[in-house]
Amino acid sequence: MEKIITEIEQGMLNFLNNNEMEQLHKILINTLKDFTFIKDDKKSNSDLNEPDYCEMFVYAKRVEGCSEKSMKYYQSTIINMLKKVQKPVKHITTDDLRKYLGDYNNKCCKVTIDNIRRIISSFFLG
Repeated sequence: MEKIITEIEQGMLNFLNNNEMEQLHKILINTLKDFTFIKDDKKSNSDLNEPDYCEMFVYAKRVEGCSEKSMKYYQSTIINMLKKVQKPVKHITTDDLRKYLGDYNNKCCKVTIDNIRRIISSFFLG
């Protein structure tokens, strides 16, 4: 159900303000709560044709004048996040990213986690 709600909300992002989006979210949760969904393991055409957002991100960083070393770090950071989250980019939620970053709490120092957070933020916000 969460994936369906996310798809609908992402489709409406350009048309609704924050208050309207919150209301839509509440309505979707309330309306869909009594439904049972069966996952189709076949990938949809949109997932099969999803652009390589990581590659596009690295190209953008190259245009910005980042060094090769920085671009490799950015690329490895995004690839690691995508492998861990295991969702197509358009289905990744804020909660997915919070969990991903939260898993680093005992493994890395705050500076490293903040660097990862900034790279991921730049990836999603362009």
